[in-house]
Amino acid sequence: MQLARVEGSMIATRKHPSLNGWRMLICQPLDAEGKAEGTPIIAIDPYGAGMHQKVIVSSDGLTARKFVGDDLSPVRQIIIAIVDETTEEQAA
Repeated sequence: MQLARVEGSMIATRKHPSLNGWRMLICQPLDAEGKAEGTPIIAIDPYGAGMHQKVIVSSDGLTARKFVGDDLSPVRQIIIAIVDETTEEQAA
């Protein structure tokens, strides 16, 4: 799982049939401080995340393929949560 920020959406005129009807979002991975880290990834979005919202992205391809209902789908990344807020716990 990876914390990320939605940076845009992607439109593909030609794609695997299992991705028809799915929103594909460009997500920028974030580090623990909320700063951009690494290269952006594309994830399908079953929850309707908006621009610049923080999300949790899973790279568990099996879960993503179950969402799209096709065991042979090439989908790999899926948004599994929209983050409302983050807090840092203090060590005892």
